[in-house]
Amino acid sequence: MNKYGFFSSLFLLVTLPVFAQDSAPHDLMERFGLREARQAVSERENWKPPHKVVVWGNNSRMQVLKDAHPDLQFNNVSSTSELPQSLTDADVFIGRCISSGIDSGHKLRWLMSLSVGVENCAASDYLKNQNTLITNVQKLSGPEIAEHAIALMMALNRGLDAFVAAQQSSTWDRGLLPGDETIWELEGRTVLVVGLGGIGKEVARRAYGLGMKVIATRNSRREGPAYVSYVGLADELLTLAKQADVVINTAPLTEKTQGMYNAEFFKAMQNHAYFISVGRGRSTNTDDLLAALKSGELAGAGLDVTDPEPLPADHPLWQQPRVIITPHMAARSEKVRDRIWTLVGENLRRYIAGEKMISEVNLDRGY
Repeated sequence: MNKYGFFSSLFLLVTLPVFAQDSAPHDLMERFGLREARQAVSERENWKPPHKVVVWGNNSRMQVLKDAHPDLQFNNVSSTSELPQSLTDADVFIGRCISSGIDSGHKLRWLMSLSVGVENCAASDYLKNQNTLITNVQKLSGPEIAEHAIALMMALNRGLDAFVAAQQSSTWDRGLLPGDETIWELEGRTVLVVGLGGIGKEVARRAYGLGMKVIATRNSRREGPAYVSYVGLADELLTLAKQADVVINTAPLTEKTQGMYNAEFFKAMQNHAYFISVGRGRSTNTDDLLAALKSGELAGAGLDVTDPEPLPADHPLWQQPRVIITPHMAARSEKVRDRIWTLVGENLRRYIAGEKMISEVNLDRGY
């Protein structure tokens, strides 16, 4: 990319639509490309207007829902031990796919997941047999997670992990990194985004704005935005990994993605490349990742998710050089909760009215 292309990409990055609040449902759907279900929820066999709604956590947002729907019974539950009893006669659960509460003893018609990951729901035969509708908050935390992924990439590339460690002992050492050739200009470097969904597209857009060449994979089709130069299918992962200076995992956890970052994958990567994971921890074989880092098969890793999680205090990954670990918090920001609860409120309104729901999950696919 020449300098004119670089500045054009920066212009694209800063001029794409940004909503200050993302507060209205219409704004959310337009900004994040949220999809309506193909059929109205009233067409489902087990639909009827709800009577009881259970909300997870000690959440002040529940009062807004109560005010909007005074005829509904709202119950709050804050512990997994209380959850099964609370869901016994509930129609709707606004919470998460908590295995101890969703696998038996209820007749939920709709579960609104407050997180993107729904692998526990996808693994529940009980939910499938009950024909429980699952929706989630896919794409809404895309900006936050994308910025976190880019931050991990840049921190590793600039050696900030080594310098922060040196700061703790008041050490001024300009030789902590091997040489200038290990610190790149990002312009012209190649990033592979694995999982070109809502989060992946946000990552790709930001990487392109930095002047990087963006390639990607997705599960079902090759279409992608103009700022992605090549979109491959899942079976091209190893081929594309060989081309990348940075690999960023944004894929959901499914049977196909579990453990896909393994010894074979890390051997395919270039030994100067970085691995960034903001998807799901169980997509990565942790032992294989550690072995690859120790052997020099890759230069470093930035992990917001791990397997196991939380990572035990005595796990060797904590002490491995050129690794940055954050505790599964990439989705946090001052805006994301407002977006999530705007969607919750809109989906609850739609469910009561029997309309088409937003961000319905396909349990067979797992997302």
